[in-house]
Amino acid sequence: MDKNLLRQALLEKLQADLDMLSRAALMAREEATHEESKATTKYETHGQEAAYLAESQANLAGEMRDNIEFYKTLELPTFEIGQPVAVGAVITLELRGRPSKYFLGPRNGGVEFAFQDETIMIVTPQSPLGSELLGKYIDDVIHLPGRSFRVAAIE
Repeated sequence: MDKNLLRQALLEKLQADLDMLSRAALMAREEATHEESKATTKYETHGQEAAYLAESQANLAGEMRDNIEFYKTLELPTFEIGQPVAVGAVITLELRGRPSKYFLGPRNGGVEFAFQDETIMIVTPQSPLGSELLGKYIDDVIHLPGRSFRVAAIE
């Protein structure tokens, strides 16, 4: 697996998410400063709520920019047969014979992105699945409530 291509696919997804957050923050800011959002009584809080929303979305956009810069320089190791799962690994898990792919990354858990006609989900070591994956080998079984996965591949 070419991890530089994987990184590019991940960065494209994060950039798309950043663009969406930036547009949403701008729209909320415009709503907060629009003439019709000005309060005429002390009980009208629409403009203030829109301002809080704009600030929160701007903060999320800032975090996303930081994450993009972080992933641009993240070392993505190559895993040889016999090596355990560590940060930077792409892991194929099987549940009842159906494969699914996960990228063990340090940030952005839960984000899904497309790579080579597959969907990969980022999991972090802090998540239940990510913490279970750390240190596992091919053919190990991961037990989560209600499900058991077999580690089919580590890349």
